[in-house]
Amino acid sequence: MPSDYPRSHRVADFIQRELSGLIRTELKDPRVSPMLTVASVEVSRDLSVAKIYYSLFDPEERAETQEALVRASGFLRRQLARQMNTRSVPQLRFFYDDSAEKGAYMSSLIADAVATNSTNDDEQADGVQADNAQLNGDEPGSSSASKND
Repeated sequence: MPSDYPRSHRVADFIQRELSGLIRTELKDPRVSPMLTVASVEVSRDLSVAKIYYSLFDPEERAETQEALVRASGFLRRQLARQMNTRSVPQLRFFYDDSAEKGAYMSSLIADAVATNSTNDDEQADGVQADNAQLNGDEPGSSSASKND
């Protein structure tokens, strides 16, 4: 096996694929949002704990979905045990992943900053011409050719 892809990563990928399907098809708790996505899974090196990061379309459903996932963790772990070829199945710990929300917030800040930027190319060009005139000792608005006459 390649050493750059350790067993914990392979197990994490397997758990992510399987949990996505299990939550969608087997979990009947109405508190779990149908718009839940298993964003990523991190498994400890000793394969004892799996941190499952999930995201939701509607962040308002976060509290009740978290409670339902914690409550269903035993059921999900038993279902995984049937499909995994390991001696033990990691404990499942669920964490809300808000990186998409943070990304959207940062994008909106950048968009607002760009929208409120009052300088345009014409104003910048006029400012450069005035700066060049001052460096040459000219009065702004006068041409250097008339000074040499």
